[in-house]
Parts: sequence; C-alpha cells; structure tokens
Amino acid sequence: MNDVLNTFIENMKNNVPGFIAVAVTEIESGVAYESVTVDDNFDPNLASAYNLEVVKAKLNAVKALGLSENIEDITITLSSQVHIINIAPSGAYFIYLAVDSAKANLGITKSLLNKFKKELNEVL
Repeated sequence: MNDVLNTFIENMKNNVPGFIAVAVTEIESGVAYESVTVDDNFDPNLASAYNLEVVKAKLNAVKALGLSENIEDITITLSSQVHIINIAPSGAYFIYLAVDSAKANLGITKSLLNKFKKELNEVL
C-alpha cells in the first residue's frame, strides 16, 4: 500500500500544474495516510482534517435528501487557489488536492487526478 500511496503522491506533485498540496485521508478516522506540500505555510493534514467535516456534511445531506447518488468530488474555489476533495468510490477515503488557480487548469487537474488515483482505488 505504501508504494502505491508514494507513487500517487509523487505523480500528483510532479505532474499537476500549480500543485500546492495533496493528502489522502481516511473518512472514518480522519487520519491522513500520506500527504505532501510544496508550500511550508500550507499544512495538508490540517486542511484535510477540516475538510473531513465538509465531506461528512455533504454525505449527510445526500442521505437526508434520500438521493441514491455517490459524491465524486467537491470543488472549492478561493481567490488564488482551487481545492478539490475527491471521494473514493468505496467511500473509505478522500483525496484533498490544492492547486494555484493562476497556474492550474481545472479540467487538466481533474483529469490527472482521475488518472493517477486508479491504482490507489484498487488498493485502498
């Protein structure tokens, strides 16, 4: 599992334009399996811990509405950053990704995220 996580993290860091940080976090416990940032002032573990509340709130909303839908991702657009919370099909974990909005293209970012997470989905 660690090899797959490390490969995923390195692929995101080295291939996503405008990459700031990524964390892979278990939904049940809130523990980050792995994370990395290129900005010393950005703590991806802290960010994913707070965004776990966003994930749980949205999961509860979907349930309360009686929707038989799975959440694929949640995108939060800030003035200079885009944060993507991508929930695994299994519902066991989510990927928290932050990118610089001036350097990133949302379509390319999501495409690369989906490409690199395929093996991760098989292991976690």
